[in-house]
Amino acid sequence: MSLKNDKFPSSAAFDAINDSLKSSEADRKDAIKQGKAVFAFTLKNKAGETESWHIDLKEKGTVGSGLGNKPTVTLSLSDEDFGKLVAGQANAQRLFMSGKLKIKGEVMKATKMQPILQKAQTKAKL
Repeated sequence: MSLKNDKFPSSAAFDAINDSLKSSEADRKDAIKQGKAVFAFTLKNKAGETESWHIDLKEKGTVGSGLGNKPTVTLSLSDEDFGKLVAGQANAQRLFMSGKLKIKGEVMKATKMQPILQKAQTKAKL
């Protein structure tokens, strides 16, 4: 089951992250050990529509659609900026400081996402 939504081109990254977590049990356990949280993403496309996905690095090491079960941190940004973030063309801190990335919940947990997004960079073709 694909997590990609054609209205949100960068959503293909969630499939890449999921594939990365599924490809190696050791990588999945390492990601859970590093993350220890449920990360939710709410993306907004150019048409003004929003959609959410989550990465559970608290227990399961899985990726799914929707906000998930009690997200530890929720990151809200545009589909375009999320694509740039995953591709390594944008810096999360700069997006946050410029108001393009909004974070609800445990802000410090958001910093734990970078290694997971970097793994997706190598697999995602955005």
